[in-house]
Amino acid sequence: MSISAMLLPEFDQEMANTRRVLERVPNDKLSWQPHAKSWPFQKLATHLATLPNWTSMTIQTSELDLSQPFEQPKPSSTEEILAVFDKSVADARTALAGVSDETFFEPWTLRNGEQTIFSMPKIAVLRAFVINHIIHHRGQLTIYLRLNDIPLPGLYGPSADES
Repeated sequence: MSISAMLLPEFDQEMANTRRVLERVPNDKLSWQPHAKSWPFQKLATHLATLPNWTSMTIQTSELDLSQPFEQPKPSSTEEILAVFDKSVADARTALAGVSDETFFEPWTLRNGEQTIFSMPKIAVLRAFVINHIIHHRGQLTIYLRLNDIPLPGLYGPSADES
């Protein structure tokens, strides 16, 4: 079995779980944030919606330089956030399904100009800085939902709101 074939079921499950959380983001509270140092709902949800793009980028490139300009989408509704997410996931899944085992072991580097933040095999980047990163921010988003009394979906079984 190929590495991508082993990763795809987990990818599909985590993306489905993430979409269920993003669906709950309230249109009327996109500017709400739990603390002055926290991102508002809209920015956190948009970041989460675009993180699957790191899959294609990691597979198709050898590095990302954060010092280079990047235009983040600015969706203005939950529906637009979901559209960004759905496209990100579709592109990521296509890239993941088509990658060779050899490519997973090629090095990939995250830098900020001349500063190397990390360099590791692409498989490690996909696990740590794509899947785990998505799970981390999805967890943050569930706290935003809970603080706004929005029922949480079950992710790995029923939630307290679904019992």
